[in-house]
Amino acid sequence: MNDVIIIGGSFAGIAAALQLGRARRKVTVLDTGLPRNRFAGHSHGLLGHDHKPPLEILAEARQQLTRYPTIRLVNARADSVSGAIDHYSVLTGDGESLGARRLILSYGVVDQMPDIPGFAESWGTSIVPCPYCDGFEVAGQHWGLVWSGPQSHNYVRLYHDWTDTLTVFADGHDIPPDIQADLARRHIPVVDGRIIEITHLGGHNAIVKLDNGPNVALDILFAHPRNKPSASLHESLGLATVDTPVGVVLKVDERRETSMPGIYAAGDLATPFLPSVTLASSQGAMAGIFAQQSMLV
Repeated sequence: MNDVIIIGGSFAGIAAALQLGRARRKVTVLDTGLPRNRFAGHSHGLLGHDHKPPLEILAEARQQLTRYPTIRLVNARADSVSGAIDHYSVLTGDGESLGARRLILSYGVVDQMPDIPGFAESWGTSIVPCPYCDGFEVAGQHWGLVWSGPQSHNYVRLYHDWTDTLTVFADGHDIPPDIQADLARRHIPVVDGRIIEITHLGGHNAIVKLDNGPNVALDILFAHPRNKPSASLHESLGLATVDTPVGVVLKVDERRETSMPGIYAAGDLATPFLPSVTLASSQGAMAGIFAQQSMLV
């Protein structure tokens, strides 16, 4: 019987495992090896690991876990979860049945790419979602933003800390008149029409092709496609969720516990705002610590 099974072994899951392993708790981490940021060449903003490839950081972190004898890393998918607090059961894709007193869900989300030629191929290089992750490297250059809804107005104000040259692509959205007036006041051009293709030019550079006008060359393009959890275990468990402008995340309390006692969540799966390896690592550590403390006698 494990003390904790962690489903998802990227930044949040590994951080949780580290805390639990140091507390000498028996832990199994199940991971499929497909972290959300695997498309990015570098990860930024993580203390001590700034500007390193994310897969390299994760590989080093997993190697460091080998010094803790109570941690087991398993390359497998969790197919189903059942039970209740102190008696959870997880069935893996390899047919192994595992028991645990607590669960930590950190299997992340997957981005749902729009049906635009070149978009998926440019994701993580010339098309990115997070200025905290990539903004410094292209500061002062020409940015683009694909409008996705009212929340995009906040992104316009946020990006001003990095650049004064921004082009907004309406991409079929009707931007309210008051927001259009604010964009005009900020001298931010709005390009009408739908995006029909993205051409990646190397580095962060891209060309946006439209259905009703000339192409627009950019130094980087920011976009926020909808995402969804990378697994459906939370649905089978009936866990409470929260709707956000870009997708669904799990509802957690200040201790990272979900609506079901003994199940915790961390990382993008339970983060209703900008994705970040720093936040994921912090949340994972919190989930591990609070899961451990919940088992004290």
